[in-house]
Amino acid sequence: MTDYVRKILDARVYDVAVQTPLDRMVRLGERLDASVLLKREDLQPIFSFKIRGAYNRLARLSDAARAAGVICASAGNHAQGVALSAQRLGIAATIVMPVTTPAIKVDAVRHRGGRVVLHGEAFDEAHAHARALERRHGLTFVHPFDDPDVIAGQGTVGMEILHQHPGPIEAIFVPIGGGGLAAGIAAYVKFLRPQTRVIGVEPVDAASMQAALAAGAPVELDRVGLFADGVAVRRAGTETFQLCKDLLDGVILADTDEMCAAVKDIFEDTRVLAEPAGALSLAGLKLHAARQPGRSGALVAINSGANMNFDRLRHVAERAEIGEAREILLGVTIPEERGSYKRFINVLGNRAITEFNYRYADNAAAHVFVGIKLGDAKAEKPAIVAELTQLGYGVLDISDNEAAKLHIRYMVGGRAPALADEVILRFEFPERPGSLLKFLEAVGTDWNITLFHYRNHGADYGRVLAGLQVPAADRQRFVRQLRSLGYPYEEETENPAFRMFLA
Repeated sequence: MTDYVRKILDARVYDVAVQTPLDRMVRLGERLDASVLLKREDLQPIFSFKIRGAYNRLARLSDAARAAGVICASAGNHAQGVALSAQRLGIAATIVMPVTTPAIKVDAVRHRGGRVVLHGEAFDEAHAHARALERRHGLTFVHPFDDPDVIAGQGTVGMEILHQHPGPIEAIFVPIGGGGLAAGIAAYVKFLRPQTRVIGVEPVDAASMQAALAAGAPVELDRVGLFADGVAVRRAGTETFQLCKDLLDGVILADTDEMCAAVKDIFEDTRVLAEPAGALSLAGLKLHAARQPGRSGALVAINSGANMNFDRLRHVAERAEIGEAREILLGVTIPEERGSYKRFINVLGNRAITEFNYRYADNAAAHVFVGIKLGDAKAEKPAIVAELTQLGYGVLDISDNEAAKLHIRYMVGGRAPALADEVILRFEFPERPGSLLKFLEAVGTDWNITLFHYRNHGADYGRVLAGLQVPAADRQRFVRQLRSLGYPYEEETENPAFRMFLA
């Protein structure tokens, strides 16, 4: 460990990296009743800590190795770190990336001077090709984590944390992919402050370090989840494992919803969008704080990166409330009769309805997919389920049902061949607590609801697609009722998309 402390103190990172702030998360700290600090590695030139290890490794190459050039395999932050470091040092860099790498990442590497080679469908193929090119052309391979100089470069994060917060620190939470950042931080922190806990955090579906610690040696996982692609590593490093085995105080696993909730927490306190791997350590911090409420010092998490793919934002927003236990998803069976929706929503009272999906199936029962916003999840969730059950509703809690959250919520529907006189309308109404109940009250109970789709997206107005069974003889009265609502609406009965999939 002493050798690594020397390496960290001697690391050459600040030619290109910056000392990032250690920011207090005021809002989250108040919720957790703790001093929560966030190390802002998202503020590095490549928006990730990876620049530290990459530059330290390249800066220590011999003149001959510099002249020959370097190579790495990566589709993410390490690729950008190697490319920028090589550009600053005047070294030719080849970056092997899978052919499936998004163009935005390929362009970022090229912008920083890297020569991109696209090879293979996945990282393993790209890695094998990079090692073949290394041997063929006499290049130096820059490993993303399992290299002493890379580990030392990442360890400067721990050095900065101790300088920036001389007061007591209960624990530092570190995201783990291959283990380079965790190994470097643990080596420095445990040498100077052995009483401070260093806890690794991994995704539940990419826990390569936990598997290695359990087996006593690095093992290869059959597969890893790709949501937190920055830590999606199938096998922990050999060197990083040895350090983590001796120095880590434990490993916490976080799931996708918990990471999404942590992305939201970071945004609410800093207005920065962390990538899923960047928010991983904060998700672990929150789990630790919930399990061990007594505090003996500050809790520190590391926002390890902010290279968020824009197309993931919708998924993150959908899952954040569930990850924070602020939303419950239920499948509820209610009678298929006029007025049943209004009675059901009345039971829920002033609770905010976040989602309401339904499509007519038969004359007996209606199955509703409903989301409800929670305040105190531990108290409210069982109370809601118990109340609905006691009133005779069939209730299925699907808050932790992955298929329901990912797919089924968007597929509630289908054709209703026995249904006659259906009118389809698209509404907008002001988004306030109780707004869905007010909307149903305004529509009235004279017409049977046959389709209902509503999702709260945090905007100032709610959007509803509704179907109602309105006999031809009753259309004029129905139109007068619609006009009296005061809500903008459009009739969509002849919409070709509706006719194709739902009519």
